[in-house]
Amino acid sequence: MSNAYFDFKQFRIVQDACAMKVSTDACIQGAWTPVAEQVRSVLDIGAGTGLLAMMIAQRWPECICDAIEINPQAAAQATENVNSSQFASRINVHCADAEQWIPDRKYDMVICNPPFFEKSLKSDDTARMQARHTDSLSYEALASLIAQALNKEGYASILLPAGQEQSWSEACARSGLSVSQRLLIRPFADRDPNRVIFMTGTDLTNSADEELIIYEKPGIYTETFKELMRPFYLHL
Repeated sequence: MSNAYFDFKQFRIVQDACAMKVSTDACIQGAWTPVAEQVRSVLDIGAGTGLLAMMIAQRWPECICDAIEINPQAAAQATENVNSSQFASRINVHCADAEQWIPDRKYDMVICNPPFFEKSLKSDDTARMQARHTDSLSYEALASLIAQALNKEGYASILLPAGQEQSWSEACARSGLSVSQRLLIRPFADRDPNRVIFMTGTDLTNSADEELIIYEKPGIYTETFKELMRPFYLHL
């Protein structure tokens, strides 16, 4: 059973009302995603607990973040988490369907840990199913949303399972976006990547792919992972 809350160095995530809990993959995304100096406005699509919005707010005090969450229970919990943090004045949580939400601005950055699974067994837990499956937000719809939300120099960070590269790249191309860089996440050095973070935009310079290995052996983090997560994890 997942913990009811997760303490970070600068904030607490209470997660008992959220279908999708704090995950190592999402923490990596929040810590690794490049935050350019010009970033002032951020859109978090599918905010869940509010984790990514608060990680970005901690890293870059110049930004204001709109965090959208379709599930009312999760949105309420994200609001509580944000309001209990030092970042409350810079994060606005909206309970809304991202496909129907009309922003009043263009964004410098979008971050999203979207529904992962296009074809897999469905859960009896409606909230968890909605959070995990692309039935609620397809790659096509997400790419279109990002293209509409970003300003010309803006970019997006998207966390997906390994093996979804072609589906995501094709969806991006149809919306005028391209993939400029990837972070390949391996649980162990001898395992294939199981998650990929894609950097996506319309006017980005291509950069070499990076790789992150989480564990040296079970229960022992690599030095690279510890360095990345040290600003956030309590015991690093």
